[in-house]
Amino acid sequence: MKATVQISLDLIDLNEAIRTADMAIRAGVDWLEVGTPLIIAEGMRGVRELRARFPQVPIVADLKTMDGGWLEAEVMAKAGASMVVVMGQAHEETIELVVKAGRDFGAKVMGDNMAMPDPIAGAKRMEDLGCDYIIHHIGFDMRTLRRSRGQHADTPLDRLSEVVTAVSVPVQAVGGLTLEQATDTPRYGAPLVVVGAPLAIDPNAFRTAQGDVEAMLRLICEKVHAFGDVKVGKDK
Repeated sequence: MKATVQISLDLIDLNEAIRTADMAIRAGVDWLEVGTPLIIAEGMRGVRELRARFPQVPIVADLKTMDGGWLEAEVMAKAGASMVVVMGQAHEETIELVVKAGRDFGAKVMGDNMAMPDPIAGAKRMEDLGCDYIIHHIGFDMRTLRRSRGQHADTPLDRLSEVVTAVSVPVQAVGGLTLEQATDTPRYGAPLVVVGAPLAIDPNAFRTAQGDVEAMLRLICEKVHAFGDVKVGKDK
């Protein structure tokens, strides 16, 4: 799979999200993510508006589904989402229903292993249940509070190679990575690079970061795209 850059639109104002998406596409970003804050604020409308403006761009709906899997996947797929996100800690039946709805309505499924007791086994479980991608995720609250208390906070890089080796689908590493770390994840065999907080989105507020974000995104895209094809699945 080609090394791919995805921007996480963790915003609550739809107009700002559209402006940020315009900027990101100009900079070379490949995928747009309707982040959970935007889904909470705008729901299906956020996905529909972005789909209308970017008809050919893959769009991820970060639902973080824990229950009601069929309906959530159905409505977002019908709104124009290319991918929907289900949590690995959900019941197996929920993951199965998200996968089935995805197949029926033309959306791929991303399984998120955040807070799973064994993220490696969890990633494999989600692949076995039919997820098309794995998100290896360290949560914002956990890492932020632990660091503020002077405690150790894991990063997605700690076990990324293990996750990549355990599954045969593309992997994405998410959770507080620096610019250098995020753009280096294809070297681990994880071709899907996510740019969100704190790189492009203010980590303490649901708004676009200050500074020349477009120039930064352009540099990220150039570095990530230089990896070309990243071996996943049977090609590993």
